[in-house]
Amino acid sequence: MIKAVHVLNGPNLNLLGTREPSVYGHETLAMIEARLAKTCEAQGVSLHFRQSNHEGDLVSWIQDAGRAGEPVILNAGAYSHTSIALADAIKGSNARVIEVHLSNIHARERFRHHSHISSVAQGVILGFGAASYDLALQALLAATKPES
Repeated sequence: MIKAVHVLNGPNLNLLGTREPSVYGHETLAMIEARLAKTCEAQGVSLHFRQSNHEGDLVSWIQDAGRAGEPVILNAGAYSHTSIALADAIKGSNARVIEVHLSNIHARERFRHHSHISSVAQGVILGFGAASYDLALQALLAATKPES
């Protein structure tokens, strides 16, 4: 059973709810955090929910989670398509990561079709809007339940 889940959000995700709602939806990051917190609390799991527009913050938080043996739900935003540093942090710290995207990156601009995170992630959930976070959390919780 996991004790804590880290939900890490990259650049511009602090603008959710107002940034291109036709692409990213109307839910704010605070709304997503509140919903995930309720789910975690019901499961007896701590939630560490963070957002940064700075790549180095995300690298440090991934390393911290990996060292603690705690899983990560990562929406790296545009860094998914550009950051080898995030991929290296995941590999180097043995962090267990589920990559999340609100939109279907494969149905968008060509430069968004490749993610450096996907090849080092345990799984990828995309295209379900804010529910992508819930699906990732459900997957983590289901994967760590003790066998009956």
